[in-house]
Amino acid sequence: MEKDDILFQKRIRELATRSYDKGIFTFTEFLDLAGQDLFYQMEQELRYAGITVYGEEFLDRKVIRFGKAEELGYEEDFPISCICIEPVMEKFSENLSHRDYLGALMSLGIERANLGDILIKEKKAFIFCLDRIVPYLLEHITQIRHTNVKCSIVSEEIEYLRPQKERQAVLCPSERIDVVIAKLYHFSRSQSMELFRTKKIFINSRLCENNSYQLKKEDIISVRGYGKFQYQGISHETKKGKISVLIDVYV
Repeated sequence: MEKDDILFQKRIRELATRSYDKGIFTFTEFLDLAGQDLFYQMEQELRYAGITVYGEEFLDRKVIRFGKAEELGYEEDFPISCICIEPVMEKFSENLSHRDYLGALMSLGIERANLGDILIKEKKAFIFCLDRIVPYLLEHITQIRHTNVKCSIVSEEIEYLRPQKERQAVLCPSERIDVVIAKLYHFSRSQSMELFRTKKIFINSRLCENNSYQLKKEDIISVRGYGKFQYQGISHETKKGKISVLIDVYV
C-alpha cells in the first residue's frame, strides 16, 4: 500500500476513534472513488463507531459520518450544501463545461476534498460542497471564463438533479464484468483488461481488480473516464446460448 493510502486510512481511524471516545459525530471530507475503496477495506473494523454514508447512488463523491444517534442522544446532519451557479444574463452566457466550473473553483485555491459532484443542467451548475466553504464560494464565484455568474444556496429538494438512465440490451456470452464492459463500450478484450490493470473499474464504490467478477442485479459500475451504469440482470437467452443483459446507462 502506498504511503499516502496508509496516512489516509490512519486519518479515517482517528475520526472513528474521536467520535466514539468523545461521544460526538465526526465527518470525513468528500471521498472520491479511490478514497471510498480505501474506506471500505477497513469498514468492518470501524463499525463500532457507527457509519453513515452520504450521497445518492448517482453521486460519485461521498462523505462518511461516524457516530450512532441512539447512543449519542442527538442527531446531526451532514455539513453539506448545494450551490447553484447561474449566469447573470443567460442570453449572453457561454456553454460552460464541468472542466470550466472545476477550473474556476481550483483557481480560488479550494481543495478538491471540500467539493463533491458538479452537476450541470442547461445553463446552471449545481455544486455539492462542505458548509465551511459556502460563504467563500458565494462571495468569490462571480465569473466562469467570460460569463458573469451569481451563486445561491439550493434549499429545496434536489431530486430533479438525478441523471436520466438509458436502458440498453447487450448481447454477451456471460455476466462477467470484463465481458459486459467490453460489449457495452465496444472495447477489445485487451482494452477491457487494461482498465482493470490501471484500476479504473469500481463496483458499488469499491475497486474491482477481478475481471471475472460475475455481475449481480443492481450493481453500480463506474468506469473512470467512460461513464457509469447499473446492471439489471439477464432478460433472456438466445438460441445460440448467448444472453441478453439489461443495463441502465447514466446519461
